[in-house]
Amino acid sequence: MALDGLLLYKIQQELQTLLPAKINKIYMISSTELFFQLRCKEGKKNLLISCHSIYNRINITDRNYPTPEEPTNFVMFLRKHLDGATIFSISQKDYDRYLTFSIATRNELGDKILLFLSVELMGKYANVILYNEAGKIMDVLKRIPPFENNRRILQPGATFRLPDSQPEKRDPFSSPSLDPEIDLSRQLQGFSPLLSKEVLFRLHSGQSFSSIMEEIQDSHELYLTTIAEETQFHCIPLLHLNKKSRSYPIMEGLDILYYHKEEKDRIKQLTGDLFKLVRRELKHQRKKYPQLQAALEEALDCDRWREYGEYLQPYAAQVHKGDTTVTLERFDASGTITIPLDPRLDGLGNARKYFQKYNKGKKGQIHIRQQIELCQKEIDYFEGLEQQLEMASVEDAREIREELAKLGYCSAVTSRIRKKKKKEEQPKYTSLLLPNGLTLFFGKNNLQNEYITFKAAAKNDTWLHAKDYHGAHVVINTEHPDEETLRTAAMIAAWFSKGRYSSSVPINYCQIRQLKRVPGSKPGFVSLTHYRTLYIDPDEDTIMRLLEQAQSAK
Repeated sequence: MALDGLLLYKIQQELQTLLPAKINKIYMISSTELFFQLRCKEGKKNLLISCHSIYNRINITDRNYPTPEEPTNFVMFLRKHLDGATIFSISQKDYDRYLTFSIATRNELGDKILLFLSVELMGKYANVILYNEAGKIMDVLKRIPPFENNRRILQPGATFRLPDSQPEKRDPFSSPSLDPEIDLSRQLQGFSPLLSKEVLFRLHSGQSFSSIMEEIQDSHELYLTTIAEETQFHCIPLLHLNKKSRSYPIMEGLDILYYHKEEKDRIKQLTGDLFKLVRRELKHQRKKYPQLQAALEEALDCDRWREYGEYLQPYAAQVHKGDTTVTLERFDASGTITIPLDPRLDGLGNARKYFQKYNKGKKGQIHIRQQIELCQKEIDYFEGLEQQLEMASVEDAREIREELAKLGYCSAVTSRIRKKKKKEEQPKYTSLLLPNGLTLFFGKNNLQNEYITFKAAAKNDTWLHAKDYHGAHVVINTEHPDEETLRTAAMIAAWFSKGRYSSSVPINYCQIRQLKRVPGSKPGFVSLTHYRTLYIDPDEDTIMRLLEQAQSAK
């Protein structure tokens, strides 16, 4: 579900505590996401505004976002007018799904002026609009010309109009009279259908409406409830879903909820459409594999071509051009053999053709087997990349593209992701400091897996990987991990594999010294000489807690 007006009201209250805030820098991290670096009384804060049609939101974030080196025209315009400006108030009208930022700045002559930034979070109509005191639009993220909507034109020079309001709806905090037979989202401002269901459920359970609204007013938490891999959320527990919820501070909860959902869009925009490239190669190899199998079966049948040639040589005089078949007596008088012919050739010509086909098939068996083995390796490789991309961050995806470019699957391109220059670039693998003082680290793509296994890890460190699945290499920096540490690492290995939603996932583990690179294989492929296996049930809550711990430690 999207944000509703009451949840946006709670977000607005949280943002209001940070004001006044000076705008230091403005970035656009994707085609629908703006990133403001602010300085306020509590120090530096990062404000994210997303106008995605599904994941639109606004929140303070502590996460790192990649920023393109080349800003868009809209960002350049915002920088021109808002760099160094001060946000002094944020308002919301009628608990609707938009916020108005009042911003004090100076014009080119140095005179103080007032500008307004309207952040509208209304699903597919989500937008960011900058306008002046005269009500004229200066620029807009998503322009809407008159031929698309003549009631509300959104383009530079047009007069700014607020989104249409619904005056028949009442303020939910003013103790309104309710009709329990009608959806509350049609009666009250700021109510979504989800919140309406929750409030009606609580009313039928005996809770008063005023106490529910008081709970909303006092809440500083976001409650996430996951059902069938879909997460519902609000600032009060959703009891009507009859499932345990997880709670976080509102801003942190929004990050947890949306960060990875928009990751694939960022990957497409900042590194190219890797998903399309990988799936195209995978489709090609899967189509090629049965064709090679059929070619091998035909090559294995080459003795039949030799037999045809041996019969046609002595009986060549019985074959004439134009014949399509010939039936000959077998040498051992056990019957006859019917041989298909090329009507363009005589008997000796057909015999030579069959001997050539036999020699080609015999030699081709070795080559085709090699091609089948290579094709299977390519399928395994791209299946692994597809799995990695499903769980990749933008930086992970950039490394995957770098790997593919080195292997010649795509052209090398200059990265559009802003990153610090380093003397020696190394993959960005994930590290976790465990409560017992041990360090656990793992990779989420082939380059990271290769690096931590053969460069970052010591020979006596413990290595884990999901058996028979593509997935993460996990390393514990000890030779003898305790049972709890081993199972924690096994859960990481299971979660970052194709078996993340399975039970009793087999995990192989051994010391690094027991690993060997597979000759001629792609990065990240290893063979194990001696290993043990344990079984683990991946638990999403445990994994999320560990990852949040790793994020907060950065």
